[in-house]
Amino acid sequence: MPKLIARSHNNRQTFSEYFHLGKQQHELDFVDIPINNGDISLFIDPYALSKRNDRWSIECHNFIVSFFQRVVDLIRAGQERDAKYMLSGLKEPNQTRFGLSVGKLARGRGVSGSQAEALYEVLAESSAVKTGFLKDLEECELLIDGIGTDKISDITTNIIRGKLIEYTQNQCSLWDVPMHDIPSGQIWDQIENRWLSTYVPLPVCYEKSVLLVPKAIARFSLEFSHQEYYQHFVLNFIQEEHMSAGSSLVRVLKDGTRRPPTKKALKKLHPNSKQFLYSFSKDHPEVLKQYRQSKTYKLSEIESEDINELNKKRPEFDYDGLKAAFAKINSGDADADKYHNHMVGALSAIFYPTLISPKKEQPIHGGRKKIDISFENAAKDGFFWTLPQNKQVPSSYIFIECKNYSSDPANPELDQLSGRFSTNRGKFGFLVCRRLSNKPRFIQRCKDTAQDGRGFIVVLDDSDIKKLLDFRKNNRIRELNDFLETEFKKLVM
Repeated sequence: MPKLIARSHNNRQTFSEYFHLGKQQHELDFVDIPINNGDISLFIDPYALSKRNDRWSIECHNFIVSFFQRVVDLIRAGQERDAKYMLSGLKEPNQTRFGLSVGKLARGRGVSGSQAEALYEVLAESSAVKTGFLKDLEECELLIDGIGTDKISDITTNIIRGKLIEYTQNQCSLWDVPMHDIPSGQIWDQIENRWLSTYVPLPVCYEKSVLLVPKAIARFSLEFSHQEYYQHFVLNFIQEEHMSAGSSLVRVLKDGTRRPPTKKALKKLHPNSKQFLYSFSKDHPEVLKQYRQSKTYKLSEIESEDINELNKKRPEFDYDGLKAAFAKINSGDADADKYHNHMVGALSAIFYPTLISPKKEQPIHGGRKKIDISFENAAKDGFFWTLPQNKQVPSSYIFIECKNYSSDPANPELDQLSGRFSTNRGKFGFLVCRRLSNKPRFIQRCKDTAQDGRGFIVVLDDSDIKKLLDFRKNNRIRELNDFLETEFKKLVM
């Protein structure tokens, strides 16, 4: 492990502080984890991942489904050695600093050694596994003893470790964070169905490697909760059954009104246990289906303010400071990198969680061309959702070209961005510049590009970015979307 220069500890030093990024949580796509004082009380929820529509999350979900289903199939087929081999790769995932540990040496609650044996026994003895009733990892929280929120999160982390390594490397490249070649830990190979271990470049803090987690997939708790399922679905169903059967537990008021038995009384008859929940669910699968369907509402991403509070930082974000910083960046080549980095933070603050996973200077066409900044489109509503859904504009990725010019950008800059478009990648982007002396003329050029079928480009200058920051500061999301819609209409009307 490489030795790094010792740095003074404060009470809760975060990743960005350790590496002096000069960025607040709102400007970062990842959770700014503590690196010297215990875990942060967040988790990775496999169910929440399954409901996301960005490519990275979809790939993670496919990893989880294939891994867990193979474990279950091996156990049901009596292939104990192979099942235990798969479970043996689920080590304690301390690198994310997620979980419930306290103190400077954060420890995960994963599965390793004797714990892997114990997990195998739990799964092998489970009726839900034996019968094939258990389908998804998240349902372990409902039906399997000994597997709760923290363990499911840790198992998920291990299965998608390869994707988290890839994400961490992209974020370190984005923010120029130094990395060192270190052991990767066990990475699940979905094609070969085996664990692999190699050396990979990762950031290191206090001689311990770090894996960064996207804010968009972090959760305070899992969506599936056996307590919630028992209290609000199972007991409700049993109450209705008693009412329909006219059982002796039904209460009759003085006026003759019939009331269902109290949940307190039912809890004595049917104490909450995962074995009971399995037996009940097997007999009444429609109730489990109803519970799962109740989770199909819009899942909310964690807010940056919430992460700041967990890190004992001031929750509010200095949007005005982000606006004022433009005045400290001079136009021209000398400050081009400074402007570029500032725009990554500003656009992340404006568009999260709609646009996620920013990448800087993404190579395309075999490395012959590069895109200044690209974001993945994870929109569930609003302008960026309407691009592919209503406007039929391919937009898996949104591209940004940053021009820190003292003069107006012209046709070459416009052609540069449109040349990055494709049906698979996307055909929408922003050209971001400092100012435009003749904005209507440049918009007409963008309109010509759109009418020629070469993609849709919206130009944003400093004043536009400041306006968008104001919208976001005051949570005026509708006005933010209306602004983008108006600019798009200029290209097509």
